[in-house]
Amino acid sequence: MKEIVCIVCPIGCPMAADEGPEPNVTGNRCPRGAAYAREEMLAPKRTVTATCAVVFENGLDNRGPYAPRRLPVKTSVPCPREKIPELLADIYGTKAKLPVKLGDIVIADWNGMGIDVTATRSIS
Repeated sequence: MKEIVCIVCPIGCPMAADEGPEPNVTGNRCPRGAAYAREEMLAPKRTVTATCAVVFENGLDNRGPYAPRRLPVKTSVPCPREKIPELLADIYGTKAKLPVKLGDIVIADWNGMGIDVTATRSIS
């Protein structure tokens, strides 16, 4: 039995799920909690947030010492937990060319998994 706290809604139901190909879930107050617990047991996923470097169009930063040097980004859909270190390495190795608008795709369809990495801030 594994103890899981549901994060689907603000209630935070404490649940228990047994290990196996079709986990039995107890303690959930709604079907969404049971679905979350099953996914967490079989194939856990997380939304990834990070930052990547920025590159200025002319190669020079003439905006002063307080100009942003990093661009905050996040994944469009949750990433399998075992792939997160590889994804983070790719994000940290990426250099976004300015200007960037909120929602711009910085990395499209990462590794063919349908995961886009998008900007969460505009920088011009």
